[in-house]
Amino acid sequence: MEEKYMKIALQQARTAFNNGDVPVGAVIIKNGEIISRAYNRRERDQDATAHAEIIAIKKACRRLNSWRLNDCVMYVTLEPCSMCMGAIQQSRISKVVYGTKNIKEASGLLQVEYNNLFEDESAQLLQTFFQNRRN
Repeated sequence: MEEKYMKIALQQARTAFNNGDVPVGAVIIKNGEIISRAYNRRERDQDATAHAEIIAIKKACRRLNSWRLNDCVMYVTLEPCSMCMGAIQQSRISKVVYGTKNIKEASGLLQVEYNNLFEDESAQLLQTFFQNRRN
């Protein structure tokens, strides 16, 4: 069964390739049903976040009318980057099956500088928000 879904992800990747984008495709499944499918559109949309995984997550959320994608499985042709893994974790996708390793991501070629500013204020705002939600 997994091969079936990965083949659909590969079809999506071919669409990205034919459109001049990095050939990555993604499919999200729930209970054996395709909830969403997508391909990379960074070049087409001129949007750094238009990765196949992000687009597929957005479509799945709209389809299920929820940001929680519990019990969903994502099939993607390339191991997700850190941005996409963050979105996958936040959306609570249960499992990810990928086709090939993301050599660029794993090699540490992508360097980002992080600075810690207004830590106390940021932490307090988050704490207050979640305390209010629990009450």
